[in-house]
Amino acid sequence: MMKPSLDDVLADWAAGVPARAEIARTVAALAAAAAEIAGLVADGPLAGALGAAVAENVQGEVQKELDRIADDRFLAAAAASPVAAFASEERDHPVVLDPRAPLLLAVDPLDGSSNIDTNVSIGTIFSILPAPPDFPALAAEAGAALEHGPFLQPGRGQLAAGYVIYGPQTALALTLRAGTMLFTLDRRSGTFRLTTPSVRVPERTHEFAINTANSRHWDDPIRVYVEDCLAGEEGPRGENFNMRWIASLVAECHRILVRGGVFLYPSDRRRGYHEGRLRLVYEANPISLLVEEAGGASTTGEVSILHVEPRHLHQRVPFIFGSKTEIERIEHHHADPHPHSERSPLFGRRGLFRA
Repeated sequence: MMKPSLDDVLADWAAGVPARAEIARTVAALAAAAAEIAGLVADGPLAGALGAAVAENVQGEVQKELDRIADDRFLAAAAASPVAAFASEERDHPVVLDPRAPLLLAVDPLDGSSNIDTNVSIGTIFSILPAPPDFPALAAEAGAALEHGPFLQPGRGQLAAGYVIYGPQTALALTLRAGTMLFTLDRRSGTFRLTTPSVRVPERTHEFAINTANSRHWDDPIRVYVEDCLAGEEGPRGENFNMRWIASLVAECHRILVRGGVFLYPSDRRRGYHEGRLRLVYEANPISLLVEEAGGASTTGEVSILHVEPRHLHQRVPFIFGSKTEIERIEHHHADPHPHSERSPLFGRRGLFRA
């Protein structure tokens, strides 16, 4: 029996509810654009120099050719949808589309673009928000009014969120605020089909993901948590853990949605990292909604990501998410003014990463 298509699922969800129909139309347009991007990613070098550096984005990061292509495709999808304004990680300011439309769209067009040439999974992340009633007036002012206004909503106000991962399979993770679903792209028809109707993140896990190259810069709560995991059966946790690190947020999240785990990209003592590195509006909020709707949790280390009030459009934030019991443990470490644990040989006070 053929699995339901994304269009079928959206039509059932939106039936008879105009506000839902507007969200459904927007998600469908994003999915269609993602299917096009998936084709380019699958072609790799045959599609041209997709990993070639072409510019520098608003974040001061190298912008790749595929970043630019994806940004243009998703802007076009937004313009064909009931979207008042489009905000992209690749752009300085939001783009006003239809000031009287009911929705706002924030997109990271191509997460993990440093992996393009190495054939590692990359993706697209999106967040759909309600446009405020006064948006037409704000749009008339443009500039700073948009930069510091309508998109600065806490993540709990999102109407829908998701990501597309371009890997061995192209998959869409989607929440419409009633759980989290996984769809898989049928490459023969170009249609996303429902393959997991209700994702549940296991509450407990034996996997964690963090870049240990930064260990010497970590604050004590993170260092102590990782030491406890690395100490294994002989340590305070009394069990062994596996460490993962892909350097692609969508790939890390997909693994956690499928089999559990915890991802940590904390703030640290390096210059420019004291407030974290991942973007609140474009990355942390939509991923957090997906994970929490699947029974997981997310945090800055101290508060839920979805409760953070954004201060500016490209704000960065410490970002930790995954299995609920691990998130609770990490928050406990942050709440303890003097976190301590048994020291593992690798990260002990006189271990490989400490003099």
